[in-house]
Amino acid sequence: MEDLSQISSQLTQKPSPLLLAGFENNEDCGVMLYNENDEYAMLSSVDFITPVVDDPYIYGQIAAANALSDIFAMGGIAKSALNLLMWDSTHFDVKVANAILKGGLDKITESGALLLGGHTIKDTEQKYGLSVNGVVHKNRIWRNNTAQENDVLVLTKPLGSGILTTAIKARMLHNQEEVIKSMAMLNLYAMQVAQNYEIHACTDITGFGLIGHALEMCRANITKKSHSPLLDSTQNSPYDKSILFYTTQIPLFENTKGLSKMGIVPGGSYENKNALSHQVQIQSQIDDDIFYYDAQTSGGLLFALPFAQAKAFVYDLRKAGITYANIVGEILPKREKAIILG
Repeated sequence: MEDLSQISSQLTQKPSPLLLAGFENNEDCGVMLYNENDEYAMLSSVDFITPVVDDPYIYGQIAAANALSDIFAMGGIAKSALNLLMWDSTHFDVKVANAILKGGLDKITESGALLLGGHTIKDTEQKYGLSVNGVVHKNRIWRNNTAQENDVLVLTKPLGSGILTTAIKARMLHNQEEVIKSMAMLNLYAMQVAQNYEIHACTDITGFGLIGHALEMCRANITKKSHSPLLDSTQNSPYDKSILFYTTQIPLFENTKGLSKMGIVPGGSYENKNALSHQVQIQSQIDDDIFYYDAQTSGGLLFALPFAQAKAFVYDLRKAGITYANIVGEILPKREKAIILG
């Protein structure tokens, strides 16, 4: 991702009044209008992943839920999707590929979107995902860097899916049901509940972990050319606010701590920590902080909203079946570090 950011930082295009969020920003989706007078904007995103579980149908569900999540993170509705299948035909037969696509289609259908087609190529490593389009009212776009001081942060899914899926691959996790159910759950339902609240900012928690994506919330609300929090420097900080996380309130999947103590942690989580820890201050007594850097697959949404609405929001999320939803932090005026683990 760091290499990609360095490459794409040299790309430029002519300004357009139709472009509301492009690759120059750090948003979860690109956003554009078809015409300047349109009320609704088009959201566009793409994502694919390697297998995180053995069952191809469940893998397809998780990969699709992961790709669709960007649309929901911006407050949008998914409308269409295209399959992206990189098929390792040497090790997997046609039935496996069909099961992956069936899992993806079921999640696309559940989201209310339509599958329009896709593209398949042979590859030495299995990968699957979606290119997704959605719509959102141009005045109700949830951006990831527009949180306000004194906002409260609400997280909708536990952390630790990177650690647990690493354990699954190592045949070291016997009870997989909880993490599989969470990864396959669409963030659509959290987005629908949030439509009734004053959401100031939102992002989904995926490969950069909680801290990586939270850093986007700390950014000044101006266009940046850096695409990744991995490129930020302390000398030229892009942040104009800080986040205090309540570490005792952040939900973790069962067995996450025990597995991390055994060293069952994905390389991406360590890479996140190595790249981002200079922006983090630890103010609490914690045995380990790798969970907060853990590279998530199809993680939850992180919302910033007014303090007065936060408890009711969590109540409604849990009532809707999002049982791990919790208040996990708050937005502070800018401090020495962008992220504080309290």
